Amino acid sequence: MWGPGHSRLITMSSVNLRDIFLGLQQQMIARLSTERQVLQHPGAKGTATELHWLEMLNGYLPRRYCADKAFVLDASGHLSDEIDVVIYDRQYSPFLFNQDGAKFVPAESVYASLEVRQIISAQNITYAGEKAASVRKLRRTSAPIPHAGGRYEPRQPPRIIGGFVALDSDWSPPLGDGFWAAIRRLDEDEHLDVGCVLRHGGFDVTYHGDGTPKIELSDAETALIFFFVKLLARLQASGTVAALDYHEYGRVL
Repeated sequence: MWGPGHSRLITMSSVNLRDIFLGLQQQMIARLSTERQVLQHPGAKGTATELHWLEMLNGYLPRRYCADKAFVLDASGHLSDEIDVVIYDRQYSPFLFNQDGAKFVPAESVYASLEVRQIISAQNITYAGEKAASVRKLRRTSAPIPHAGGRYEPRQPPRIIGGFVALDSDWSPPLGDGFWAAIRRLDEDEHLDVGCVLRHGGFDVTYHGDGTPKIELSDAETALIFFFVKLLARLQASGTVAALDYHEYGRVL
């Protein structure tokens, strides 16, 4: 009970998400910069970079999602290229193959394909688009879902998100005309939707009906949080992945 003349003081703890991501961004820049200087072998450098991005995504994405370096497969036995970061459904993914250290994720479970590089460049943008296309071109099945009142009809699988993340840029200015030209050259299956260049900014791309891209850029300071929020919004818009048709896979397995 509070008596007369007393003011009640309420203390509440709070978390500043912006500050967390600004600190995380600086931490990632420092670690990736050090490894870029110390690790001379391109394979070792690439692996270290991928692990940092996977660690960040698995640490901050909602628990329904999982991120792994993996191949994506379909019911016809076709494989994608090896994808640096596959974001897939953790709860409803029916199986995940592991073979000699390589992971294989069914196409139906995939939400996003991200390419990881130290540098963003025209060549790396083209390569990232080709890898995203190798996932999008796979055949995804969709099965009805039984429930207490009947069944839900098979749903159209959501469009797979394509993305690119890097430490630095090969262009000057870093996300200027060269970047825009590289994005415009991508075919529909190769479209990149969201990305982050830690030292220079995040980007989010929407495409008009004729395929013309509209690009939104962040400033350098907020590159990581901009990328992460845009990625979350796209994952949310995707809803839940379609139910895999086991009969289709059974024909191959």
